[in-house]
Amino acid sequence: MTTNPLADALAIRATASAFDAQRGKLPVPGDPHRLPGSVAVAQQISELGKLITELGDEVLFRTVNREHASRASLAVSSFSAAVRPAGEAAAALGEVAQQLAFLERTEHLHDRPDTRDAREAAGRVIDEALGTADMALREAADCLHAASTAVSPPSSRLRAALDRTTTPVYEAVPAAPAAPASATAVAPRTVRGR
Repeated sequence: MTTNPLADALAIRATASAFDAQRGKLPVPGDPHRLPGSVAVAQQISELGKLITELGDEVLFRTVNREHASRASLAVSSFSAAVRPAGEAAAALGEVAQQLAFLERTEHLHDRPDTRDAREAAGRVIDEALGTADMALREAADCLHAASTAVSPPSSRLRAALDRTTTPVYEAVPAAPAAPASATAVAPRTVRGR
């Protein structure tokens, strides 16, 4: 693994895309007849765990290899900032898995009034947790997308333009000459007839 601005930007962008993909896999909340599958939620929790591990690995690698401390610190900060929302998303999906397990355990009791109320409450908790996971995954991805732009090295065209510019732009543009005082006076107007 190398640490240069382009490699950092690509790693951050790839991680942001992975969070976008996780967000795209979330079940749509609000459909009482179509609950998310327990296996799909468990797989997504596992995948988020791997993403959190990858965030930690990126932070560790760049912290240990401090050759370019100032540049690496922005990448470290970016990966570190994504850990909190990633953890929130994983915790929210853990809540979904817990409620789904409750619904599976009480399936045979769905006709009892007290169980019916608890099952309806579980559905609301699932919807809220899915909304929390969605917002957290969006936050992690947006944070990383913004960081990849900030870490990216300038384009070759921009570098070439900056190299060609030897004086600041405001010095390179000559000032406009002042207009003579007589030029500002209003010339008499001649009216012609037809």
